[in-house]
Amino acid sequence: MTAERFSALCVAASCLLALRRATGTRRASRRAAALLRGPGAAPGSGGPGRETAARWWAAARGRPEWLCLPAAGLIALLGESPLPLVAGALAVPLARGRLGAARRRKEREALAGRVVALCETAGGELRAGRQPGPALAYAARRTGALGPEEARVLAAVGFGGDVPEALRTAARREGAEGLAGLAACWQVAVDGGAGLAAGLDRLEAALRERHERREGLRAELAGAWATVAVLAALPVAGIGMGAAMGAEPLRVLLHTPAGVACLLLGCGLEAVGLWWAARIVRGGGGDAE
Repeated sequence: MTAERFSALCVAASCLLALRRATGTRRASRRAAALLRGPGAAPGSGGPGRETAARWWAAARGRPEWLCLPAAGLIALLGESPLPLVAGALAVPLARGRLGAARRRKEREALAGRVVALCETAGGELRAGRQPGPALAYAARRTGALGPEEARVLAAVGFGGDVPEALRTAARREGAEGLAGLAACWQVAVDGGAGLAAGLDRLEAALRERHERREGLRAELAGAWATVAVLAALPVAGIGMGAAMGAEPLRVLLHTPAGVACLLLGCGLEAVGLWWAARIVRGGGGDAE
């Protein structure tokens, strides 16, 4: 079996695997197909091309890391070598980890914003004349900042339980650390008779300032991350320019011993460079990432 035929079989296998992964997102695929067909169109009027495009779009949205396999398959076909498929398979877990970290960071930021909204809403309800218990319950239901601990906290509020302890338990989630401050404000207001509304106002101001500082620092670091991305793309751009000039860089890199050695060394240096650049940017950003 020639390398080209083997690469074609590997590409077909990777495409079938990606389609199988997309079966868990059939509902999203149907929605995407409906959008591609347009309003008023029959369910089957989109044609097989649009249905396939919708399925691939749904798979890309649900599991984008699996797109490494078709990309690697394309390079394997162009270079007539199975080595890019191996690299694509190794890139899938790395991409999944990176995308998972980015998704967790976004969820953490969204939760921190909901905690700020919780303090703001509860403080407004207290200033409007509501009692602390109903005010906290209303703010929790409206913002959803308590998450899975909402029932426990509201039960403590309604039945005279330990509300500060319930809030501290809810504060253990990443992004919900501000609930520990709410627990302290609640405990001081109940035990010492201090104004809960004033404490919530100060807590909201502190959390909002911290959130804005993190956002500003992240905006300043966007240029550094863009530089890292450009530096990471330069080797790929160089290979593309060489192919456009007729130098056949894929043949040299994938079919000659010196080319394979240069490819492995270059990939290693690229990985070390990316790790070091990301470490420098994250170090300068503190807890912004």
